[in-house]
Amino acid sequence: MRDAKHSGAAGERVEGLASRLYDDVTVTEVIRPAAVLSESNARRVLDGLTKDDVRSGGRWHAEPGCWRLFERPWKGRDERSAEAAGLIGSIQVAYGMPTRYEITIFRATVTVAGTRAGYTVETLCDAALGYADLTLATCPRIDMQPPPRPFRMR
Repeated sequence: MRDAKHSGAAGERVEGLASRLYDDVTVTEVIRPAAVLSESNARRVLDGLTKDDVRSGGRWHAEPGCWRLFERPWKGRDERSAEAAGLIGSIQVAYGMPTRYEITIFRATVTVAGTRAGYTVETLCDAALGYADLTLATCPRIDMQPPPRPFRMR
């Protein structure tokens, strides 16, 4: 069994390797308890993200599962122009969770460009939630329990 000192050092080495592999990622945070948008607030946020679409002069690119904020609009309509637009960060979401028409926000990532522009996980989430006049601090929360351990017969 390894002691905490050695486990911590190994964890730091893995984290360092990951940061070199994904050098554009500065901060990733799991949102706990997860933020939940009601049906009406989900609709308001999705409408706002759609109106501010990065392919038509806006800064957001919203897909099921991930909402991404860019520094500037894409020059083209496809994702090849995304790299030049400078990714600020992304918000990972689950549609239809915990009920059919709700959206759960469970993770956010801010890139180096986002950090330089002054974004944090909270302000990134606030930028999206603002379409429903919410912030991460005021958004309803749900404590999602991890799945149960698998059943094993002895």
